[in-house]
Amino acid sequence: MTLSKKEQTRLKTRYGTWALITGASSGIGLELAKLLAEAGFNLIINSRHEDKLQAVKEQLSQTAKIEIKIVACDVSDEEGVQKLKEAATGIDIGLLVASAGFGTSGKFLDNSIASEINMLRVNCEASLALAHHFAQVFVNQKRGGIILLSSIIAFQGSAFAANYAATKAYIQTLAEGLAAELKPSGVDVLSVAPGPVETGFSQRANMKMPMTLKLSQVGVPILKALGRQTTVFPGYLSNLMAYGLMLAPRWLKVKIMSVVMSDMTKHQKE
Repeated sequence: MTLSKKEQTRLKTRYGTWALITGASSGIGLELAKLLAEAGFNLIINSRHEDKLQAVKEQLSQTAKIEIKIVACDVSDEEGVQKLKEAATGIDIGLLVASAGFGTSGKFLDNSIASEINMLRVNCEASLALAHHFAQVFVNQKRGGIILLSSIIAFQGSAFAANYAATKAYIQTLAEGLAAELKPSGVDVLSVAPGPVETGFSQRANMKMPMTLKLSQVGVPILKALGRQTTVFPGYLSNLMAYGLMLAPRWLKVKIMSVVMSDMTKHQKE
C-alpha cells in the first residue's frame, strides 16, 4: 500500500517538513519512515543500532531527496531522550512518531524484573517524555502531530503478558487524553492499536503468532488516520480483533486475551 499524492500533500501541509521517528530501524517505525520519506518529509531516525540506521538512511536516500539525521541512542534512559531533544533543536519538527518499544511474555514471576522495568521505561516513560517535550513545541507553533504506539492488548488485562498489556493501556489512555487536550491548540494525537504484525516483536517477546499482518498493511492506515481519528486499528486483523471484543464485558475480554496469550506462549512451557 502507498499513500496517494493527495494524502502526502495533506500530511506535508498539516505537519511541515520534518518528522522524528523512534524505533525507526525495524517494524512499524521503519514502515512509517519509508512512507514519510516518500511523502517528502525530512527525517530524524532513532534506534539503539547505528549500523541499522545507516542502512535505513542509505535505503531511503536512494528513492527520496530528503535530509536524514541519525540519532543512535537508547530511549530507556534520560540521556537518550535528551539526545533526541537536542538533535531536534532548531529544526522545524512537526511530527513525532514514538514507535520504540518491546514486549515480554510468559509467566510474570518467571520474567526478569530488570527486563520488565526496562520495558516500562521504553514503552511508557520515553513516550511520555518525548510527547511532553514536543507537545510544547507543537502548541507554540500551533501545529503538529504525535503518533503513539498502543496495541490491541491495551483494552484489557492479560495473563502471560500482564506488564506488557499494562504498558500499552497506559499509552492508550495517555493518547486519548492528550488528543482531547491538544486538539484546540492545533495538535493532533493518534493512538495506534494494531493486532499481531509481522515484525521482530514476536521474536524478542518470545511469542509464536499464528496470524499476523504485513507491515505494508498497517502503515498507510496509520497516516491516513492522523488528524482524523483518536485511535486507529490498522489492518483487517486489528479491526477484526478490536470489534470482535468490543461488546464483550471486561472480565470476558481478559479471559479471551489470556487464552490467546497462553496459546502464543505455550512453547515456553514445553
